[in-house]
Amino acid sequence: MKPSQTSATHLIIILLLISCSSPKEQEKLPFEENWESLAQIEREPEWFKDAKFGIYFHWGVYSVPAFDNEWYPRWMYMPDRGDTWGGKVHQHHLETYGTLDEFNYHDFIPMFTGEHFDAEEWAELFEKTGAKFAGPVAQHHDGFAMWHSKVNPWNVKDMGPKKDVLGELFTALKKRDMKTIATFHHAKLGQRYANDSSNWAGNGPDVGWDSHYPYSPEYVTSSTDTKLRKLYGNLEEEEFNKYWLDQIEEVIDQYGPDMIWFDSWLDIMPEESKLKMVAHHFNTAVNRGQSPIVLHKQEDLPEEVSLLDIEQGGKTEISKNYWMTDITISHGSWSYTEGQTYKDPSTVIRNMIDVWSKRGIVLLNISPTSAGVITKEQRDVLNSIGEWIGLHKEAVYETRAHSIYGYGAAEFEEGHFGGQSATMQYSNSDYRFTKSKDGKSLFIYVLGLPKAESKLQIDHVFDTNNPEIKQVSVVGSSAELEWSVKDGQLIVNTPSASEMNEIATVFKVEFE
Repeated sequence: MKPSQTSATHLIIILLLISCSSPKEQEKLPFEENWESLAQIEREPEWFKDAKFGIYFHWGVYSVPAFDNEWYPRWMYMPDRGDTWGGKVHQHHLETYGTLDEFNYHDFIPMFTGEHFDAEEWAELFEKTGAKFAGPVAQHHDGFAMWHSKVNPWNVKDMGPKKDVLGELFTALKKRDMKTIATFHHAKLGQRYANDSSNWAGNGPDVGWDSHYPYSPEYVTSSTDTKLRKLYGNLEEEEFNKYWLDQIEEVIDQYGPDMIWFDSWLDIMPEESKLKMVAHHFNTAVNRGQSPIVLHKQEDLPEEVSLLDIEQGGKTEISKNYWMTDITISHGSWSYTEGQTYKDPSTVIRNMIDVWSKRGIVLLNISPTSAGVITKEQRDVLNSIGEWIGLHKEAVYETRAHSIYGYGAAEFEEGHFGGQSATMQYSNSDYRFTKSKDGKSLFIYVLGLPKAESKLQIDHVFDTNNPEIKQVSVVGSSAELEWSVKDGQLIVNTPSASEMNEIATVFKVEFE
């Protein structure tokens, strides 16, 4: 037999052996349900490092009252919040909709019409904004599922808009080669205080903190009705834990998200449930050819398997590991509320640049109305972000951290969840750095409009190997710059203001 014939014969034998193996052997899963096995995943896939920016949205039944914030379904059952966060909701509900024996949270569902939701248009908007991944809050603390669920009878396909919001949007995103994210907040849904009367509604402003709906025998939140108890989380612990997991696995199986993200309160779920959830996500995604990611807050999952998300803030230095921050487009609620105001695009973009310089990724939240309208005010901010990113693509995507994140005069603002605030105020005295993936270029972001036709003296341009500079330019401009190097500083003669950007001007330094 010739060598080529031998190889062909061996290949046929191997294929026959594979075809004759049992289904169980063929379906052997790469990850077991233990942290050591799950830690073998590539936590920081290349696509995530390159992406930099994604969009998600708080949209659900809580968007109907459009009052105070997305915790309305909790606060409406809390009569004694006083002047604290959410303290106006209970009285507002009584005055607007009637008493709690007349109008409950589930009575808002028929009013959640979503008639203007258009998955294709939303996906196009997100793409134009510069996002590389997107998705909805799959389920908030309120227990209403934003996908077509067979597990949860309270879902957006069978009720309210009667559209598979998550499914339709994922289809539209994948058509655009965008990655997908589904966020889960429903660990807080489970009722943990039914047998603890000291934590029932009416006994103080913070009772029953680890359950979203306050328990009271007088409220529907204590209902044992087969269907109602699932919305209000009034399930026995073992039953709720299974219900929590079954819904996540349903989304994974039906829709194949690239990323699943968990809000706080994941720490109160049993370790066994979390192991099953992560293993199912990793195994299912890998078998589909995806590079999956799971994200957590605080210390809710081991850092060996999951990436950290910091709410409304960021790191103060370059992180050893990649991380993410979720931030709102609004000044207040994560969901739409009447009279909502929005951040200035310059604040959002400059803080995004700071995150990127520290090995971080940004997840920006928007707030559609109950009818499914992304308001003009929000679209204006998104359009400004898209315009800035469009001009500076090479300084955004596929960049990596420099030896220093930057320096400047901005006054530090502490974030509510650690690190620094997502609304730090920067100026043209603040500099940030990233470099190209191949290391041949350095990007210098001036977080404001530099003084025109003046000299900028920029520190920390050079790593220890002191590479030779080939060229310095303004990203998005054809202006030719004069520059020099003196005593380790890069000195750049700035062009006219029209050749720079008032939100953030980016200089590109190309090395020999």
